[in-house]
Amino acid sequence: MKRDFTQRFGFLVKSVGKLYIEEFDRLARERIGLSSAQCRLLGALAMHDEDESLSQTELAQRLDLTPMAVAGLCNRMAAAGWIRREPSAIDRRVNKIHLEPSAEQALDAALSISDGLNARVMSVLSQSERAQLLSLLARVQGSLTEITSGAGQKP
Repeated sequence: MKRDFTQRFGFLVKSVGKLYIEEFDRLARERIGLSSAQCRLLGALAMHDEDESLSQTELAQRLDLTPMAVAGLCNRMAAAGWIRREPSAIDRRVNKIHLEPSAEQALDAALSISDGLNARVMSVLSQSERAQLLSLLARVQGSLTEITSGAGQKP
């Protein structure tokens, strides 16, 4: 018996996310020469307090990537001048990652790409539907965060 999963929440969220990332990746590579993963790495660094830089391991956790994948991203991005590595003063095995000034322009360009893509994607919704969709997704995200942190589990 053939089953249809296309209207199930998890299926839709995964499908929308995959399509969105693929299109963002295409546009970012074309316009600024960075992949979506590289843009995410720059974004994670930009959202963090520069006084307390992140290690590659911390970046891997925030990006849900393996430490090896983040090391490869950092190698390419440092070579291109987007980031710089500095050895930790506490642990010489740890590299702290910092944004280079050129990364700010790349982040602005990535945000512009994202804004344009969002406008195109959301054009099928009214302004109130857009706000409602984002609000509902934020509530579901909060619920999932609660469930996965153990607070929402029943004994």
